[in-house]
This record gives sequence, C-alpha cells and structure tokens, in this order.
Amino acid sequence: MGQSLTRAAQWTSVSDGGQGKLEFNQANEALVNSFIKFVEGFPGRHPQEAAYVFKTPLEWQTTVTPSAFSGDYETSDDAVKSKARDKNDQPLLKVDKLGELNYKIQVSSLEQLSNFLKIAGEKKVVEARTILEVNKDPVAKMLGDGFATVEGDDNSTLRLLDQTNKDDSESAADMQTKLRLLLLAQQFDMQLMNQYLKDKSQEVRLTPQQINNEVRLLQSFAGDDETCALESIKFVSDYEFDNGCRAPPWRQVHGDICYVKIKPLDADEVSVTANTAGVYKNKGVEKEKENSDYEKDGETFKDLVSLLSAVSPKFRDRITSKEFALHEEKKAEQMVTYIEDADDEADYGERPTERGEKGKDEKEEKSSKQQSNKKSKKKSAEKPKKLQATLNWKNEKENENEQSGEKKDKPEKKISRQQSVKKSKTPAFEEDYSESSTESEEEEETSDRRQEQNSDLPSEYWQIQKLVKYLKGGNQTATVIALCAMMDFNLGQETCQLAIRDVGGLEVLINLLETDEIKCKIGSLKILKEISKNTQIRRAIADLGGLQTMVAILKASNKDLKCLAAETIANVAKFRRARRTVRQHGGIRKLVALLDCAPFGSLPMTDDSEKDVTVAKCGALALWSCSKSTKNKQAIRKAGGIPLLARLLKSDHENMLIPVVGTLQECASEKSYRLAIRTEGMIEDLVKNLSGENEELQMHCASAIFKCAEEKATRDLVRQYGGLDPLAALLTKGSENKELLAAATGAIWKCAMSAENVTRFQDLKTIEALVTLLNDQPEEVLVNVVGALGECAAQEPDNRMAIRKAGGIPPLVNLLTGTNQALLVNVTKAVGACAIEPDNMGIIDRLDGVRLLWSLLKNHNPEVQSSAAWAICPCIENAKDAGEMVRSFVGGLELIVSLLKSEDKEVLASVCAAIANIAKDEENLAVITDHGVVPMLAKLATTTDDKLRRHLADAIARCCMWGNNRVAFGQNGAVAPLVKYLKSPDSNVHRATAKALYQLSRDPNNCITMHESGVVKLLVDMVGADDPALQEAAAGCIGNIRRLALANEKARSK
Repeated sequence: MGQSLTRAAQWTSVSDGGQGKLEFNQANEALVNSFIKFVEGFPGRHPQEAAYVFKTPLEWQTTVTPSAFSGDYETSDDAVKSKARDKNDQPLLKVDKLGELNYKIQVSSLEQLSNFLKIAGEKKVVEARTILEVNKDPVAKMLGDGFATVEGDDNSTLRLLDQTNKDDSESAADMQTKLRLLLLAQQFDMQLMNQYLKDKSQEVRLTPQQINNEVRLLQSFAGDDETCALESIKFVSDYEFDNGCRAPPWRQVHGDICYVKIKPLDADEVSVTANTAGVYKNKGVEKEKENSDYEKDGETFKDLVSLLSAVSPKFRDRITSKEFALHEEKKAEQMVTYIEDADDEADYGERPTERGEKGKDEKEEKSSKQQSNKKSKKKSAEKPKKLQATLNWKNEKENENEQSGEKKDKPEKKISRQQSVKKSKTPAFEEDYSESSTESEEEEETSDRRQEQNSDLPSEYWQIQKLVKYLKGGNQTATVIALCAMMDFNLGQETCQLAIRDVGGLEVLINLLETDEIKCKIGSLKILKEISKNTQIRRAIADLGGLQTMVAILKASNKDLKCLAAETIANVAKFRRARRTVRQHGGIRKLVALLDCAPFGSLPMTDDSEKDVTVAKCGALALWSCSKSTKNKQAIRKAGGIPLLARLLKSDHENMLIPVVGTLQECASEKSYRLAIRTEGMIEDLVKNLSGENEELQMHCASAIFKCAEEKATRDLVRQYGGLDPLAALLTKGSENKELLAAATGAIWKCAMSAENVTRFQDLKTIEALVTLLNDQPEEVLVNVVGALGECAAQEPDNRMAIRKAGGIPPLVNLLTGTNQALLVNVTKAVGACAIEPDNMGIIDRLDGVRLLWSLLKNHNPEVQSSAAWAICPCIENAKDAGEMVRSFVGGLELIVSLLKSEDKEVLASVCAAIANIAKDEENLAVITDHGVVPMLAKLATTTDDKLRRHLADAIARCCMWGNNRVAFGQNGAVAPLVKYLKSPDSNVHRATAKALYQLSRDPNNCITMHESGVVKLLVDMVGADDPALQEAAAGCIGNIRRLALANEKARSK
C-alpha cells in the first residue's frame, strides 16, 4: 500500500514536531474502506499468508478498551495479549495502557489485524485511518525494510523470487509464503492506484478564465437590494499575471489561481481559495502576505456557487427560486457582452507559419473588415434581444462571460447577446418544474471547455473553421461541397467537433435543416449526427432549437432524412431537458409512427423494404434514449408504441432488435409495461433472443426479464418457454462481459422467487455456478448473485447443503463487511437462509458471522436493519450455545431493544421475532427486561399490521416467562389491544396471540381485562380449530379465566 498512501492519499500539512494526517475527503474515505475490506476478508481467502508473522509489528494508539476483547485473548484491566504466539513465544497482538483513555497496540499478523478490526466494530474506520497514518509504509514493516516503497524501479519482488528459488532449506516454505504475501499486497496496491487514476481522470480542472467568469457572474447578483443573492464578492488582489492568475507565484505552484472574499447575506465573510482542483475556504488570505494563512479549511467544491450554497442557505434558496429568475430577467435584458465574430476569430487564430505567407494584402483586408464589423456591432448593441426567464442563470451568464473573455489580448467588439440566443427555443425555466422527479439523469451539467488561446491546435481545427465560412456565405453548390468536405474529417474527434461549435457552425447547420434543399438537409444531419456524440455539442444543439427542427423532419417523405433525424435525436436526447423538448413538440408520437414502417412476412426483402427496416431501427434508437423519462414512457404507451414494439420483437434483424429490446427493458420499470410485455406475448421472443450470439442483445433481453419477473405469472412464462436454461448458460459465457453477467444474474435472482424455477436451477447446477461468482466481481453482479442464492436457499434444504459443499458460506460471511446497502440486504437474507441448516450455522459461527449480522443492526438503512434482524433469528435457533453467544456481544442486547423505537414496521416485526428467540434463554430475558423491553413491546400493541402483530405476540408470550413481566404488560395496557388480534383473518396471528393471552392470563388483573374485552367468545371458537397449538393455548386461557371466576364465587359465598 506504500504507493497508494504516497501518491493517491491526500494528507494535511505537517505541523512542527508532528506528522501529516489523512484529509477527510471522499478519496481518502474510499481508500480507508478498501483497506478495511481487504484486511477483514484476507484470512478467509488466504489463511496461510494471514498467519505470516511481521518483521516489525504495526503500532498505533487505539481507543478500543481491553473489555472489548474476549475468546482467544488474555485480558486484564490495563492490557491484552493474544493466545496466539510467534516462534519466540511473543503474543501476536498486544495492548498496553498509555493514559486514561488511550492504549498502545502492537499487531504482528494480518489475521490478528483482521480480528481487531472486527472487534473495533463501529470504531473500525477511525482505527483503520490511524493505522494508515502511523504506518505509512505497512509492507516495509510486514516484510522488512528491504521491501520499502521506493521511487523508480522496485526490484524487491525479483530479489525475493531469486532467494526462494535458491533456498532449499526448511525456510523455503516461509519464503514462498512471504513472496505470495508481497504479491497480494502489490496487487491490492495496484487496484487502489488504478481506481485513483480512474477517478482522477474524470476530474475537471478549473482555469483562471472560468474563475474570472464566475466571479463576474456573482458580482452581478451582489448588492444591498433584498432581491440579491449575496452582499459582496471581490478578489483579494487586483493584480493579474499574464496567465490569468492572481495568486502569488509561490502559491501558483500549488495550483492556486486566486483568492476571493465573499460576504453572504446570512453568514460571516468567508475567504476562499480558487485552485485548479476546486474551490475551498482558507483560514484568511489578505493583501499583506504576512497576515495570510493559506491552509485549507473544510471540503473542496467544484465551483463558487456550490461552496456558497453550502455556506449560505439564503443564497441557495434565492438562486433556486422562480421569483429570483424572473427578477433577473430585467437585468438580462440590459446585458451586453463582448465577443469576436467568427471570421475574425478564425483569421486571428491562424498559425504563424500560415499568417506569414499571406502578406500585406491580407492585413489590409482584415483591417477594413474590422472597421465594418465595428459599425455593424454598434448597431446591434443598441437593440439587445429580450432573454427568456431562466433558472439556469449560472450557465447562461457563464456562456456570456466565456464569449466576452475568451481572448483578452485582442481588441474587443460589442455585439448583443442575440447571436447566442436567437435560435434558443427550449426554455430552461420550464425544465426544472415540468419533469418527473423519478427520471434518471445520465449526464450532469458539464463545464464549457474552450480551446486555450496559446495551445497547439491541429491543422484540422483551422481547416474546419474555413469550411464553416463557406457554409455561411456560399451559394447552394458551395454549401453542398463544403458539407461534403467537412464529412471527410474525423468528426468523432473532439477537436473537430469543438471547431465547428467555436466558429458558429452549429447555428449554420441547424439553419440548413429549415431549407427546402434535400441534399443540404442530409449533409447537415450527417454532420450533426456525428458531432452530437459530444456532451457539449448535444446541449448546444438543444439550446439552439435544433431538436424542434429535427422533430419536424420526422414527418418528411424522404426516408433518409427521417433516419438521420431520428439518429441525431437519439444522440441528443441523453439529458433530461432534451427528452422533454422531444415530448413537448410531438416527437414521441412521430417516432412511434416510424416503427410502423417495418415489413414482416415471408416476402423477399427489397431495397425499399430494407430502408423501412432502417427507419424502424432509427425510430427505436430515438425512443430508447427518450424512454429514460417517466413521462416519455407514458407518452410512448399512449401513442400505441407497445404493440408496434411487440411486432418488431419478432423480427430477425439484430440491429433493430437491440434498440427495440433496449426500449422495452427501459420501460419495464413501469407496471403497465410489465403487464403489456406479458400479455402481448413478448416473453417468448425475449427468451428466444437469449439463445442468440449477440451479447448486447442477450444482455438487454436478460435485463428486461429481470425487471418483468417481479410478477409470478411472468416467472412461470419464462420457465414454460425454456428461458431458465439459456440464463444459466450465460453465467459462464458472460464471465468476461460484466454487464451481461449482471443482467443474467439479475434475471436468475427474480426467477428464483418461484419454487418450480428453483427446482430447474438445481438440475442445471446453477447454484454451484453462482457460488463461483462470489469473489472478484463488481458489486452490481454480487447483489444479484447473493440475491439468487438467498432465494434458492430459502426454498429448498438441499440448496443450503449445496451452497455449503460448494464453499459458499465463507465468501457470503465476508460480504457482510461491505458498505453497499442493496448488497447488505441480500447477503443478510442469504446468510439467514443458510443458517437454518445446523452444519451451515456452525461455519457461520466460526467465521464470526453472527457478530457481523449484529453489527448491521447499527446501519442507518431500515431495510438492512430488518434483514439483519430476520437473519439473526435462525442463527439463534440453530446455534449450539445461543444464549452464551448472544451475551458475548457487548451492548448487543441493549442495541436490539433500542430498535423497538424504530418507525419502520418491517424493522419492528423482525426485531420482535429476534427478541422472541433471544428470550428463550432466561439470563438474556432478564437482561432485556432490565433494558425496558416490556413497556416498549406494550407500546406497539395497538398496531394493525398483521405481520408485526404475529411476531409482537410471540415476543410478549416469551417475555412473560420472567419475574413480574406479566403484571407489567397489564399495567402498560398491552392486554386489551391483544384481544383484537383474534379478529384478524391470519391464522398465524391467532396462534401467537392465543399463546400470549395464555401467559398473560396467569395474572388475575389481566384475566379481568380480557373478560371485559370479550375474549372468551373469541377463544371458544378457536378451541375447535385444526391447529393443536392454537387449541391448547385458547383452552388454557379460558381455563385460567374460569378458575378466577370460580375463586371469586367461593369468596362471595363465604
């Protein structure tokens, strides 16, 4: 881990006489969690390497007290020693007291380190952080100084390998273990570095121009007026270097761009550092450097607006309000920005070698052109175009400022903002209020990256800009030639894409779509289709109103035009506002109509019919992109898209099937679509395509089955059409394709909810195949694999045995240490289902699985809490010494009683079921009684939820077995509500309630309360029930009430 801690981890500055600490940020948190997961799971995966004794123990100060240790440790008030020893008879784990609350710990093996982290419980993250801070090169301590992290080539592995090959003595086995441990550590280090590089590559670095634009933007919204968003914002230094930075040179080497003072309306003035990595608060930077403290104070934000939103609630509320956007409309009407026109920009930006060849004539031509442009721009500035009200004031104004400040060295010219908004037909004001909140968003707003002035741009950039000039000023023939020439460039290259945008080519291409010339339209759409794969280009097309024009083209008679328009819409509609625009301008209905073009039957394919298939494919592609919106899914259904998609699904054209199935699986999240997919006979077609060779098509078919198999009828259809066999086969075929594997395992999980399907999976050896996927898989695959194993284990005892024989119990227990909430829910269910088998329970107990389940009760997710509590129930029932095991968990009984305060009914039901099992042990019952379980259970007695009623009644019946708990339940008002449970239609509730009433009826006062509540008549009917346990409990309760009545009669007669 030396490289990761040196290069990937982010450290605070080192204080005098101290050492740096890991910063509290997301990257370091991920590193610490990865370290915990690696260490805790290491002994289960590599027991021999985990037992290897370190050359030098890992040492640090811990807050874990000796009382937390038990079992294999010798403990006293001030110290702990492990029973495990090295060859010198020294303990492998040793804890000594340093002060009142601190202890020094020494650990000499990964096995002991793993045990310690499990003992630390909720403190494990703090302890792991401390371990890494104190032991910055853990491999050097584990294996010796010869394996310390070094810069450059590291030959330690080769050295050790040579020693291992040459050594024939008894220590050869030890050397091999050491080599394997080194390789495993380096592999883990490499995984951390790869993840760090992946995350780092996705970061967007800030530039001086972006910061200057944002500060000017915020200054326009600052003032004393009550409608302003903040009071003031200003740069600390007014001096600007040639590179645009305002920070002193010795701070620029650290990435600092400038320092800003901001005074929000509802908070104190903050001093902010703008760095290339983001913006953050500092401890006070002044003009006089002697009084400046550049140290970071808090977390890093992507821009100033995000920082202010976190610091000032009033700022956040103001900029997101409709009133603020409408108020700023008046300001926006008066705004005039400074930018160069496209021709000047192209001429000015030409490379020096080209400019030198052009000579004096070009300079004179440029000079006259500048003069004429100044006159025209002065006129246009007098009549600024009125802007639309928008909540996206930040993006709108950033675009202005980027245009105005893009090349500060050139003479600036005034023009109105009309050029940038004249084609904008998609009001962003509507965007934030008209879309479904459940819609997914694939792309976040991205910063608008412009080519820097001094960067070395390829020749294609300038050549494309010249072609755009011909598009602007040429006749029809010149326009077609320019379009053809532009198509010869690699339009998939970002430089070419941005060249078209920077010089205003997008506006020209979109305007060409409104002409009557078919060739111009086709050429323009071909270019737009290619460049719209760029995120920034997509948004620019939407802002310029291009989507509305393309939607109109969908009605054209020319099939090539319709295909190109649909494909471009498919590329652009990758973000929410674009999808909404397509729907609001009737695009969904027109795209659905394209699906009706595909011919079917035994007739041979002609050129015209092949074109119809292409049109349908393009329409399906566009619908696939649009279907990520909830409202668009409804619009597709209302436009009659379902039967057309069902027809296309029977086609043999794979290229068309992929977008069709993709659209179906996207829409299958809606219940109405799942019903239609089942009733329209599409399950059979989905199953048929599972057996094909195209992995992308198989993946989408499996995803559709995954979503549709929530209903039992669909699961039965999948089995009837033979879909279980190809799904099982995909487990081996998709081992390299993780997306296919995730879809296949998801479909198997949902299908395994039916017992008949589980029987078929048994025959196909699917359980053994699933167990092999429990290691080294992405979390999205693990969630589905564990879910499928849980369903299989819950259905059949043989499956629980099969999981054990396949070695599935240890990896399942290891997954209990994860952080993915969906995975934790599934793995707790799987472990609980496996624990029903006594042999499985023995393995779970040895691996400390029950302690891990208990620790998950602290999770903040109610679903994780409830599934953990349900899993604990079979563990207690099947453990050999369950009572002692439960008592060994420090604070465990208090924790589970405290969960009775939860507001989630599933949590309450599961906890009541766990308490009913815990209370079987008399000592544990005494402890939970002391923790106040009786009044808490009594408080829940008024519930109307039958599932909770059943387990609550069981818990009450068990808790009546100790002391005066029966009396306490009566005093807390639990008896009368219990009588109402007998009116429930659920026989399980009747049985549990009768048992509880029988125990409560042993107290005379409770008998009186029951009689007054009319319990006798209800119990008399249940005495004749078929359930022997219910009969016995009902008769016993009636007998107790009757005996009390007889005693009262005797007392009166005397």
